[in-house]
Amino acid sequence: MRKLIIGCLIALWAPLVVGAQETKVYRWVDADGVVHYGDSIPAEYAEYPKAVLNDRAVTIGNLAGKKTDEQREAERIAAERLAARERQQRADQALLATYLSVEEILLHRDRRVELFQAQSRVTELYLSNLTTRLAMLRNDAAKYQPYSDDSQAPMIPEELAKDLRRTKDTIDRHERNLKKFQTDEQQIIERFDGDISRFKVLKGLVDT
Repeated sequence: MRKLIIGCLIALWAPLVVGAQETKVYRWVDADGVVHYGDSIPAEYAEYPKAVLNDRAVTIGNLAGKKTDEQREAERIAAERLAARERQQRADQALLATYLSVEEILLHRDRRVELFQAQSRVTELYLSNLTTRLAMLRNDAAKYQPYSDDSQAPMIPEELAKDLRRTKDTIDRHERNLKKFQTDEQQIIERFDGDISRFKVLKGLVDT
C-alpha cells in the first residue's frame, strides 16, 4: 500500500518537474527586420516587443516593448474617451431614474431658479438701502477734510470715516454676491436645458 501511494505521488510530481525545467526562449525583430532568438534579452533590445517560446517553439506569451510617445498619447486619449463614456452612462442612468417626463424637469428647474431670483431680489434691496446710506454719509463727509473744498475744514471724524469704509465694503460684498447669484442662475438654466435635451434623446422624443 505504501509503495502504491509513493508511486502515485511520483506520477503527480513528474509533470511539474518537467514543466519547471522547460526552457523559455525569446524571439524579437530588431529595427532592421532581423529576427533574433535568445534565452535572455540584451539591454539594447529591451525596448522591442518579444514573443516567449517554450522548448517546442510554441508561443506561450508576449512581452510588450517600450512604447513610443505617440502610443502613450493614443492610450491616454482612449482612456479619457472611455472614462467620458462611463460618466455619460452614469449621468444618463441618474437622469432616467430621477425624472419621468420633461415637465418634471422643467418644474424642478423653475424651483431652483426661483431660489436664486429670491436671493437676488433681497440682495438688490440691501444694495438700494446701502447706496442711500452711502450717499448720506458722503454728504456728511463733504464738510470735512479730505472731502471738503474748504482748506480750513476740520478732518473727518474717525467714526464717520470708519462708517464710510464699512458701507463701501458692504456694498462691494453684496454686489459680488448679486453677480454670483445671477451667474449661478444662468448656469442652472443651462444645466437643466442640457438635461432636457439629453432626456428627450434617451426617451426617443427627438431625432438624434
